[in-house]
Amino acid sequence: MNVEDSRALLASAARRAIRYLQGLPHRSVAPRPEALARLVELDTELPFERSSPQDVLGLLDEVVSPATVAMAGPRFFGFVIGGAQPATLAANWLAGTWDQNSALHRVTPATALVERVALDWVLELFGLSHDCGGGFVTGATMANFTALAAARHALLRRAGWNVEAEGLFGAPPITVVVGEEAHPTLFKSIGLLGLGRERVVRVPADGQGRMRVDGLPVLSGPTIVCTQAGNVNTGAFDPIADICARYRDGEAWIHVDGAFGMWAAASPRLAHLAAGLADADSWATDAHKWLNVPYDCGIALVRDAHALRAAMAITAEYLPTESDERNPSDFTPELSRRARGVEVWAALRTLGRKGVAELVEGACAHARRFADGMRQAGYRVLNDVVLNQVLVCFGEPELTERVISELQREGTCWCGGTVWQGQTAMRISVSSWATTEEDVELSLEAMRRAAQKCGA
Repeated sequence: MNVEDSRALLASAARRAIRYLQGLPHRSVAPRPEALARLVELDTELPFERSSPQDVLGLLDEVVSPATVAMAGPRFFGFVIGGAQPATLAANWLAGTWDQNSALHRVTPATALVERVALDWVLELFGLSHDCGGGFVTGATMANFTALAAARHALLRRAGWNVEAEGLFGAPPITVVVGEEAHPTLFKSIGLLGLGRERVVRVPADGQGRMRVDGLPVLSGPTIVCTQAGNVNTGAFDPIADICARYRDGEAWIHVDGAFGMWAAASPRLAHLAAGLADADSWATDAHKWLNVPYDCGIALVRDAHALRAAMAITAEYLPTESDERNPSDFTPELSRRARGVEVWAALRTLGRKGVAELVEGACAHARRFADGMRQAGYRVLNDVVLNQVLVCFGEPELTERVISELQREGTCWCGGTVWQGQTAMRISVSSWATTEEDVELSLEAMRRAAQKCGA
């Protein structure tokens, strides 16, 4: 392609993207059946001849765009998903244009510096020491994996074992303590690290999913205690301060899985929920949740930066790894990696500390309105709405499931289902910058219509 053809293609992509975004508030959140039916047009044999890039782009837009779920819109409440803010989406486009393999400072100094600044801002926002190590990864699963790899290294190093060199065969055992309501991706990370999903010690949880302090075990030997900031169903926080105080004088490493809940620490009104956060040893969170940057962007943070680097860094003769500056890939599982921190930098530079707090607080206010509206309509809210999560029960499990299906089919908004401590519920997760009070009221009306239609 020549320069003019490339320019025309990119301009076309921008027009199509803008049209898609402008249509989000007015379309069905779930794709219509006729849109899904057209997806078969893409399931063909690999073409032998070349195709026009404009034609390929047009096919993607005409077939795929209508078949997407409007997760980027203001009324998707199915998961803890934030639609990309305009500044972060634009930064994502620009970073994609730069196409920097942002692994080593000597090769990509610009994006390496942007990521370092973004990491410093995140640490400041959470009230953590600037001496912490950290890295931008794909999401909370890899953030947990990365932080727990640092924990594994540090604990076994204290026991005289080099796990990166010697592996786990013959290594001193590590006990992993988790709450009964820990997120499944935490177990995935534990399994990937060779620590065993079924070898964990489970601590009983209360009615909101918080670890019960009276159920904490007596620890002996190398131990990782995994706490949770923001239960994915209720939004509740484990008593992190009490847990850290309980194990402060022992050998335990305290980890916080704070995929979305950690962002409460950025709000003066909600920071009390995250009390004790700064006393932990490592943390995992997502920027593509409450900070509303595009997928994918998780953040791993570790108090002992040397342990994180020891667990992650590699070198080779062809790699210019020696530098007085921070090499991003020394703190992440990936060597080849995009500059995810660019969108985080753009978000924080655009919002500032005040804007981040307002974003989080606004979503929580919407969640409280959902809870109030559902109660007023006569339906049960199962959780204490302390953050952005609301669980609604419409009666028997089959009835609640029918209401959810009808709501998704109708298309005004999208909520998913869950089972919370034996009770089937509709889960409302409010995380998007784009959600307004009007969107909440429209969605409440749709929920009531769905429930009435199903006889709830």
